[in-house]
Amino acid sequence: MVKVLIDADGCPVVTQTIDLARGYRLPVILICDTSHEMHREGAETITVSKGADAVDFVLVNRVKKGDIVVTQDYGLAAMVLAKRGIPIDQNGRVYSDENIEQLLHGRHVAKKIRQGGGRMKGPKKRRPEDNEKFAAALTVLLKQSKENEKGPGS
Repeated sequence: MVKVLIDADGCPVVTQTIDLARGYRLPVILICDTSHEMHREGAETITVSKGADAVDFVLVNRVKKGDIVVTQDYGLAAMVLAKRGIPIDQNGRVYSDENIEQLLHGRHVAKKIRQGGGRMKGPKKRRPEDNEKFAAALTVLLKQSKENEKGPGS
């Protein structure tokens, strides 16, 4: 069965994801570290020790083909794609083999600029339409997952 995994550290769409997945009867797993520990009705929570990428490694080890993963981390998204999962960010962008390389390159360039003393703009303030775009994109993925579970000719 397909499941929805959430990189829950700082994720602004946890409740929205749980609510949408519930409508498709898909299990939701929140993975967070001890500094962001959370428990939500309708989801299993896995709490890991703090550490660089600790949540990412636990999450990617649980991903199976077709699982949906909510994350804003490009590196984690790349690992999910390698395991044939379906990563989506909090704004509804579905990561793919076609866009991940460019996103990772942009992250690398930004890191080099910061290391050289440069500054980068932070993310824009979250708006209600960001939640709407996320809900629409996640709903498409959830519908596709349920259709794929039924198999051809069902």
